[in-house]
Amino acid sequence: MRVPYDADDAVRQLSSGLTQVFRSCSGRPIVIVCVGTDRSTGDVFGPIIGARLQENLNHPRISIYGTLDNPVHAVNLSTKLEDIHHIHKSSNPVLIAIDACLGNFEHVGQIVLEKGPLRPGAGVKKTLPEFGSYTITGVVNVAGFMEYFVLQNTRLGIVMKMTEVVVEALLDSIRLWVPRATDQQPARERKL
Repeated sequence: MRVPYDADDAVRQLSSGLTQVFRSCSGRPIVIVCVGTDRSTGDVFGPIIGARLQENLNHPRISIYGTLDNPVHAVNLSTKLEDIHHIHKSSNPVLIAIDACLGNFEHVGQIVLEKGPLRPGAGVKKTLPEFGSYTITGVVNVAGFMEYFVLQNTRLGIVMKMTEVVVEALLDSIRLWVPRATDQQPARERKL
C-alpha cells in the first residue's frame, strides 16, 4: 500500500491498512522498531515516529525501540536486533520495522506499508540485516546519486509531515484493534 502524505485522507488510508495488519496479529504482542538517526534530516523519520509513539501510547502489548534519545541505526542495528530477539523470543511478537527510504522522484512523499522484512541501508548501499514482519517506509527523497548527501539535505518539513501521518494512523489503528492484556508492561521505549 502506498499513501501520499499530503492526500486528504492519508491518515484514514494508512490506518485502514494498519487495521488489517493488526487484525491478522491474533492478539500477539507488537514490537515496533524505528530505524534512523537524528544526525541526518532524511534519516530522522524513524526516530521521530518512535519518540512520538513513546509520548502518546500507553499500551501493555506494544514495545517501542528507536527514538530520538535512544536511536536504532546502522552502527548498533545488529546488537539491538539481537537484544530485541532475546527479550521477546518467548512471546512470538509481530515486528513492525519503520525507516526512511529514497525512491523515484514521483514517489517522494509516499508512505509505504508492506508485508515482509525491512532492508535497512539499501538506499545508501549498505548491507545490514533484514528484519520485520511488516514495514512502514517513508520515501523522503530521490535515490540514485550521492545518497548520503541527499539524505543530509532532505527537507525536514516533509519528513515531519510524513511522521505526523504515520503516528496518527498507528495510534488510531492500535486503539481500535490491539487487545489489551494486563500481564504485559506498558508501551514504552526499552533501553537496550
